[in-house]
Amino acid sequence: MSQRKWLSLIALLAVALVATNVLPSRAEVINRGIEARPYHEARPAPAFLQPDLSIVVGQPSPSEINPSFLGPVLLMKSAQVDLVKGTAKLPLHKGKLASGETAWFILTDVTDENLADLHGVNYSPKLAYGYTGRNQRNVTIQRDGTWVFDRGRVDFQPRLSLTPGPAAAPFPPQAVQPGSVGDRAYTPLAKVTNATKDILFNAPMVAFNQSDEALNAFCDGNVNHDLVHDKVVAICPRDGTVTLELTLGFTFSKPILYLSTEANDPTVATLETATYAPAMEDLPFAQEDALPGESAECIYVFINGATGLDHPHRQGLYSALTDGRGPLNVLGGIPTINLDYSPLWRIFPAVWTEEAIARGYRARLSDAIHIEDMGAKGYLRSLDGGDLRAVGLIVNCPVVYRVN
Repeated sequence: MSQRKWLSLIALLAVALVATNVLPSRAEVINRGIEARPYHEARPAPAFLQPDLSIVVGQPSPSEINPSFLGPVLLMKSAQVDLVKGTAKLPLHKGKLASGETAWFILTDVTDENLADLHGVNYSPKLAYGYTGRNQRNVTIQRDGTWVFDRGRVDFQPRLSLTPGPAAAPFPPQAVQPGSVGDRAYTPLAKVTNATKDILFNAPMVAFNQSDEALNAFCDGNVNHDLVHDKVVAICPRDGTVTLELTLGFTFSKPILYLSTEANDPTVATLETATYAPAMEDLPFAQEDALPGESAECIYVFINGATGLDHPHRQGLYSALTDGRGPLNVLGGIPTINLDYSPLWRIFPAVWTEEAIARGYRARLSDAIHIEDMGAKGYLRSLDGGDLRAVGLIVNCPVVYRVN
């Protein structure tokens, strides 16, 4: 074969490889909503983000050059994000327990940077400290690729329900029932036993002991939440995908979208539409963010922020329980912003004092340092009136997308 023909063949192969590239880095936002005018840096926020956000960054964005610059940034590269519907479509994995039951799960984070890049998930080095007490399961990957978990079942049959408190103080709720409950051995964290080095994955379960046929009935939605996680809006073993609802929050004044999959407290699990996982109680929660041994990052949950969908400073659980939208929690470090990201978050309940409200200081906050500053000035306190601090509540919230 002549050199020219060889070069032509190589060029054709290169084009074919590009055309069939399905690497995580090629994942995309499949529905961005209305784009900006040419050369305009701002555009209307997609439907899911409104009314909490009216304007977001237009394209092209500086983050296309450097992800630490102004967004948007797709953090979880394996996800396909729909900003109009507020959902993320992820690869669906089929495994099993050592006792034989089928376990359907997703992968969101891992403690190895190269594997994070390979699988299109988030890299979280300090998640490695989550290997404590009951807060991990062992998984062996078989020759055919099947993940076999040593233990941990989830009951998806309970009906999610929440009865708010009085209108003037809807939190704490009068009664809660998480929509899914893990047994004493279930945790989303899974350590691979047959790897050549220690690897811990965040592998939340989205369905348990269900057949392919039963779940394929929900490929187009209309799911039965007695069978699957309450965040699931579509699940399709035939296509190998599952679509989940996203939650809007903030980190260092940047809006982000994240998943909520598990919590170590039934009230938090109910509020987050997540699985109650008692085994997560073994996680440490009162250490400093960057201290060796701390596996979780901080998340600030406001209790008595402003309410009303038309209020520009709407935020907090009072609002979530009366207005029907999310509480707009404020998270600590995430990839592209800080080094201490973890999908596990230590909840810092934040209560505006009567003095702060009377002086008109109560406003939507979106930056952890600003929140701590308001706490230091005495305008934000914990649930018991003490200093802002972690109180033992942990929620599993992998980040997916940075809006700005």
